[in-house]
Amino acid sequence: MISWDRVRELKEEVGEADFAEIVALFLSETEEALAQLGSATDPDEAEALLHSLKGSALNLGFDDMSALCRAGRGRAVVINGWPEDHAELFEIYMASKERLLSET
Repeated sequence: MISWDRVRELKEEVGEADFAEIVALFLSETEEALAQLGSATDPDEAEALLHSLKGSALNLGFDDMSALCRAGRGRAVVINGWPEDHAELFEIYMASKERLLSET
């Protein structure tokens, strides 16, 4: 779910205080992007949001979330009847967020 090695590496790179700021910014921007994704009506828009979410999640060690975004990018282009249900992505984000906040 979370790459704790990546979390430790990021903390070492930026320090504890800046890490807290990075986490707060990540959570805020991710929740905004997920809300936009939930209301996206255009597959290109959804693909761009998933690409952005994938990179941000990977940077903070949210490996499962990043993998779901990567898988969703390809589907965003080919699925008829967009928007796709992204319940699994929302659930893995919330579980990862809860775990990160409880263990850091």
